Amino acid sequence: MRTVTLGVIAFALTTAVAAQQPAFKRTVLQQSDIAVAGHEVVQAVAEFEPRATPGRHTHPGEEIGYVLEGTFLVEQEGKPPVTLNAGGSFLIPAGTIHNATNTGAATGRILATYIVEKGKPLATPAPK
Repeated sequence: MRTVTLGVIAFALTTAVAAQQPAFKRTVLQQSDIAVAGHEVVQAVAEFEPRATPGRHTHPGEEIGYVLEGTFLVEQEGKPPVTLNAGGSFLIPAGTIHNATNTGAATGRILATYIVEKGKPLATPAPK
């Protein structure tokens, strides 16, 4: 009985913590073939609640980002972290492990344009 009780408590705590994780959402605005064979452009708006992050990941091509609203810590493997505010921009080379975190108190938004290999996942979680 004690094991069952501990299991129920552990499940409840895990569910509560998961429910409290700040949200990250990517909305694709357009996606189209380009003149470079085997590649496409994907443009999206990423919305981050305060403290939200997609986690360390890569893309099968370049990401060009522009901060529409908010303050973000942008981390890119091999470079020092950078804090960007609205109007700031960044470029992530293909296959580079990176992450962005909304460090502001309000929802932040980034306009992201990806030039990526067609048919591959837009984002792939990076190994820890």
